[in-house]
Amino acid sequence: MIINSPAEFGAAVRNRRKQLHYTQAYVSEVTGLSVSFLSDLERGKETSELGKALLIANLLGLNCTLSVRGS
Repeated sequence: MIINSPAEFGAAVRNRRKQLHYTQAYVSEVTGLSVSFLSDLERGKETSELGKALLIANLLGLNCTLSVRGS
């Protein structure tokens, strides 16, 4: 999957979490991150770091990809 925006990144994270049948609460518990943060991430809420990283990658002609390890 080619990622071009925070929204696409968030959708990929959400889809994978659901494939694994993990709840946001479970991920929050395991990682120590808040459910609110996970929700914002999955909705593609732009954070300065992620938004800037994707902007620079796109500007440089780089594709950001996610794939399941071991595939």
